[in-house]
Amino acid sequence: MRILIIGASWIGDMVMAQSLFITLKTQNPDCQIDVLAPKWTFALLARMPEVRNAIEIPIGHGKFGLLERIRLGKILRSSHYDRAYLLPNSWKSALTPFFANIPIRIGYVGECRWGLLTEARRLDKFFLTKTVQRFVALAYPDLNSLPDCPPPKLSSSDTQQEQVLSQFNLTTQKKILVLCAGAEFGQAKRWPQDSYTAVANYFLNNYWQVWLLGSEKDKLISEGINEQTGHRCQNLTARTSIENAVDLIALADAVVANDSGLMHIAAGLNKKLIAIYGSSDPTFTPPLNEHAQILHLGLSCSPCFKRKCPLTHYDCLTKITPEQVINALEAPL
Repeated sequence: MRILIIGASWIGDMVMAQSLFITLKTQNPDCQIDVLAPKWTFALLARMPEVRNAIEIPIGHGKFGLLERIRLGKILRSSHYDRAYLLPNSWKSALTPFFANIPIRIGYVGECRWGLLTEARRLDKFFLTKTVQRFVALAYPDLNSLPDCPPPKLSSSDTQQEQVLSQFNLTTQKKILVLCAGAEFGQAKRWPQDSYTAVANYFLNNYWQVWLLGSEKDKLISEGINEQTGHRCQNLTARTSIENAVDLIALADAVVANDSGLMHIAAGLNKKLIAIYGSSDPTFTPPLNEHAQILHLGLSCSPCFKRKCPLTHYDCLTKITPEQVINALEAPL
């Protein structure tokens, strides 16, 4: 069976999508899974052994690109896919598998996609409360109970880890704490810089090493943490690729992260993980990892899902103390 997955555009969602890939492989071990996704996700898909090929969506995020989607669909006809699973709910995401003449096209109704899907499922958000459940449920024609969602399992070999250590001149002689202090969504997902600094200083003073990871947008907060620790951290923010980040996190003894793509990568690597939630909902996109601990205050004003705090106080984040994170990190698995 040849399967085409119309993939997600966010790192966290793509990590959670691996649960669907694993499920499909369990149902049919000989199936071949290709994923149509933005090119920047390819490095992540390469760490998922269930995926045979990654195919680039040649259209920028948020663009309609009608002709490009039709053209790509016609090109994909030669691959003779048996079925397609659509993770996005947008109308435009259903165009390519439709024009690829894939006979079975499965997804949620979303933006009224009745004519574009052969199996247009109605999404019961009160039954399937988690993103990963919604992905995995697509693999089942009928569900009378919640689907079993196998956790993501990203791969990182010894060779890949040795290469990344050499590339950044790092060692594993001391225990490693990785801090992911950024969040693409906005300030209402970011635990304060001073709080991260307090955690970093505690573990640095207890003979750990601290690595800071993040994107270009996270440089300011990472530089601030490093400065407040007397430049004792290894600041790798904005210096790594996704492949690098996977291998660096795979080397960690523990990770502290906001609700972000890097948090989901740490979960997919089965790391000891403290996941900090502010404006978002930990019941909707939790880390899929039995070693993860969620810190979330559950205030009356949260989750608000806002990029900035509507009440301007950010209590959902600032009232999570460094001591809570330190105690969670020191607790045995």
